[in-house]
Amino acid sequence: MKIAFVPIDNRPVCYQLPRMIAALNSEIEFFIPPIEFLGDLKKSAKVEDLFEWLNKLPELDCIILSLDTLAYGGLIPSRRCKNSFEEIKQRLLRLKEILAEKKAKIFAFSSVMRISNNNINEEEKDYWSLYGTQIFRYSYDFHKYGISKLYIPAEILQDYLATRKRNFTVNKLYLDWQKEGLIDTLIFSKDDCAEYGFNVMEAKELESLGGITKTGADEIPLSLLARACRRSISVAPVFLEPECKNLISNYEDISIEKSVLGQLELAGCSVTDEKNADVLLYVNNFKKNQGEIVMKKKTEAFSGVWHAPEKQYIAADVRFANGADNEFVKQLFAAGLDEKFLGYSAWNTSANTLGSLICAMKYTTCKSPEFKRLQAVRLLDDWAYQANVRQQLEIPDVNVLTEKMKPYEEQVKQLLQFDFTAKYSFPWERLFEVQIELS
Repeated sequence: MKIAFVPIDNRPVCYQLPRMIAALNSEIEFFIPPIEFLGDLKKSAKVEDLFEWLNKLPELDCIILSLDTLAYGGLIPSRRCKNSFEEIKQRLLRLKEILAEKKAKIFAFSSVMRISNNNINEEEKDYWSLYGTQIFRYSYDFHKYGISKLYIPAEILQDYLATRKRNFTVNKLYLDWQKEGLIDTLIFSKDDCAEYGFNVMEAKELESLGGITKTGADEIPLSLLARACRRSISVAPVFLEPECKNLISNYEDISIEKSVLGQLELAGCSVTDEKNADVLLYVNNFKKNQGEIVMKKKTEAFSGVWHAPEKQYIAADVRFANGADNEFVKQLFAAGLDEKFLGYSAWNTSANTLGSLICAMKYTTCKSPEFKRLQAVRLLDDWAYQANVRQQLEIPDVNVLTEKMKPYEEQVKQLLQFDFTAKYSFPWERLFEVQIELS
């Protein structure tokens, strides 16, 4: 099976992770553009180079597209770029011609522009540092009450609303493509959602027009990669805190149970009971509220007893946002990861964790060195770094990081019976993400 994949940007979870997952199945021929074609925190993707790369690809079975990359230069540039709707439309008409010639199944997603609830402008326009929280509140009040009394300078509000309108109009254009039969599966992602806001209003309008919206963002290309996989797998979700599965995760607008079911549906898995399932999906969900280690938002850690099941299983650790639950991981390590273990994840939001975990499960055909490599990276990133070492760092210092990761490396090597040498880097020169390469 030949699959082409256009990522959101060059972050490890967007570029390195799908390559590692595709490598789990020897029957997959995976095409991904050179990393230098993709954008990062400060620069946009080289869209012309991506068009040329797509155009030169051989006959394919399917193409997975992050449409924001090809329309705006990336997810972050979709909120920042100054191109008009007409300029974006002309670019996309060229993309449409290329896709029509490929005659492959198209699995695509585009974002509903997020509204972060803080004054951090690292991924937003410059004025977000002064008015981000106010714009969030303005949006929330406008949706909930039909009016907002907050003052935001007219030129800033006008620019913000114009950017939203442009992106929303582009999204409606993609719906037309789908109705014409060009796109097989089209998802609109809802990133950093609240109960009310312009983004929630737009998502509902897209749904009324026949669109499918999903909470999440970075994991959706992986969910589409899972959907492209032809393996039929039945899954039974098992919540470690079953009485709390109706609670809502941080940065999401649906319950953790609905998030799990939605991710399984998008990935093309069938949901059944434990007796009839091919794979059990254990969800280490939270009580009262989801914790967040970096933001020092506490929650009750896992306090039960973990026993590895008799069936094949995967473990989604969502008790904390962006980082593992140390108590749960301790129990996983104590029980050991036998031949029935198919994967672990605790990456960022609940949707990020679930989408990436389910995708890897669908592509796992045997316990190859590639499988152990992927699991080692997930444990070193989601558990060792995000839940532990990151809290000990003040700046992105590779030397300090390398030294502090060594004791965790030894535990992972012993657990997986997999020897490796790890190399670390901070590709975006910030602590939020780390790149881990194993040799």
